[in-house]
Amino acid sequence: MTSRPALSSRAANIPPFHVMELLARAHALQSAGHDIIHMEVGEPDFPTPPPIIAAAQRFLAGGDVRYTQATGLPELRDAIFRFYRTRMNANVPPHRIIITAGASAALLLAIAALTDPGDEWLLTDPGYPCNRQFIQACNGVPRALQVEAGTNYQPEASQIRQAWSEHSKGLLVASPANPTGALISAPEVEMMNGLMQELGGTLIVDEIYQGLVYDTKASSVLAQHDNVFVVNSFSKYFGMTGWRLGWLVVPEGYERHVEKLAQHLYIAASTPAQHAALAAFTPECIGLLEERRALFARRRDLLVRELPGLGFRIHRQPEGAFYIYANTSELTSNSQDLALRLLEKGFVAATPGADFGDWKSDQHLRLAYTTSEERLMEALTRIRSCL
Repeated sequence: MTSRPALSSRAANIPPFHVMELLARAHALQSAGHDIIHMEVGEPDFPTPPPIIAAAQRFLAGGDVRYTQATGLPELRDAIFRFYRTRMNANVPPHRIIITAGASAALLLAIAALTDPGDEWLLTDPGYPCNRQFIQACNGVPRALQVEAGTNYQPEASQIRQAWSEHSKGLLVASPANPTGALISAPEVEMMNGLMQELGGTLIVDEIYQGLVYDTKASSVLAQHDNVFVVNSFSKYFGMTGWRLGWLVVPEGYERHVEKLAQHLYIAASTPAQHAALAAFTPECIGLLEERRALFARRRDLLVRELPGLGFRIHRQPEGAFYIYANTSELTSNSQDLALRLLEKGFVAATPGADFGDWKSDQHLRLAYTTSEERLMEALTRIRSCL
């Protein structure tokens, strides 16, 4: 009898990404003929902008689809440099911009470049679930900082100091954040980066929802500091989720080290996707993306207005991204059960808080407003009937 290869503890113990499993169940119900309203996955419902599609078609028609250098197309890095300079008032030289295979690769590169076995990273709870797994994949240790609406879901200086140890490597935060939509203010950035400098740590900021802000102008921590690692993506604001393209901005002196990691981990980002993304920064495309951002703002306002009448509590209005992190404690003691009930009985898919950490996760649902206002109204009607 042939023995089975032993599974690594990393593979055996990794938790599921609940939203993807929920999405699979939603698709199964959809295949069975049910009309599912998708409010679970973080993917804009709009198609890829036409200028980006046209750029990809022109490039592919030439047939010369080869590897780029591991750091990405020079033209694309230049375009991102100009984007930062004109839209964010940040001067980020192209040589510090690394094009990656999605923001996931950018996060993994940053963590891999900085983490030795046993190094600890401070993360917010709630927060993006994959960050914990990236750290553990590099033999690091994630340390959760419990955050609440009262502090705009951002860690306070006292929390950071209390959690810091001799093994601590740095702090990883997001602005706008998933799942809360919270932004980090300029004074908070100063505090966090100042603490990292004092304590000998590094600040990583996830800005993948950067363009999707609704009550203020989009900004970047790079306008304030050039010693932080910043992750960004073409998926959210630019609507290119399936193209799997992102970038990482590194401080001066880290470029070559991150390039070597990229060479080994994935060779280079998709060449067609990079050529397509060159059109993302054209005035035509930016104009369309700004129209879509305005629609997202209307959808947010709709849910913020209507959900409290159904028993959901929104303790802090999201300032960015496209999520409502709603408190469900008046409706249920188990948000996972509520998510399943909404899916199986109302055919509305929403993500339970368990995906984003342990802190009061059973009291929260994340609802993505990545569908039309008409569909959101229908979803509210269905949720009402389930409750």
